[in-house]
Amino acid sequence: MDRVLQFLEGGTSADVFTTQTVLLSLLLAFVLGQALAWVYYFTHSGLSYSKSFVQSLILITVVISMVMSTIAGSFVTAVGLMGALSIIRFRNMIKDTRDIAFIFCALVIGMASGSQRYKVAIMGTVVLIAIIIYLHLTDFGKHKPHNGFLRFSMTEHIGPKHPVPLVLKRFCRHFTLISAQDGDFGSPDVEYAYQVMIRSAERNEQMLSELQKVEGVKNISLTMQEQLLEV
Repeated sequence: MDRVLQFLEGGTSADVFTTQTVLLSLLLAFVLGQALAWVYYFTHSGLSYSKSFVQSLILITVVISMVMSTIAGSFVTAVGLMGALSIIRFRNMIKDTRDIAFIFCALVIGMASGSQRYKVAIMGTVVLIAIIIYLHLTDFGKHKPHNGFLRFSMTEHIGPKHPVPLVLKRFCRHFTLISAQDGDFGSPDVEYAYQVMIRSAERNEQMLSELQKVEGVKNISLTMQEQLLEV
């Protein structure tokens, strides 16, 4: 048991970076990186999923582990490697801040594995995965006073007793008129824009069907907030 604990504690001196320990560091980085990638895969939601990004999480973890093993105990090698890496230009834009957090997780796990701090790498990965799953299951931080954006045009202005507000009351918890703009070039149409809080997204098609039945309503467009933010 003491040998296992000593093994997990690892070390940072140059003499402990043997062929066996380096291979073990790379293997551990691959396993932990794959665990992180699987968690990303199962907890991801939205339209911006990328297979290459998931694979990159594993590669980043292994590469950083290799870097830590390369620069171990050599200041000159570390400076030279930093100079070589500074030539690389990363041009891909990461739109989701959650993806950036996963990249940092992969970097730190790779650093812990490459520096042979196996205990930190394993415990850190377990804790990070537990936090990610907790945030995913609880949907922590979700706050949507309005979750949809409705646009349509009509040949007349909407009055207090118009059928359109009655339809919206049936399918929405609340709704807010954002704009009512007259058409250009003398067009009789009036373009309306509403922020709406949908009661049930499964009834969206039914709501749109009811709006189409209202005389004069045309060019209906409904965009849910999830789709608008992730495109």
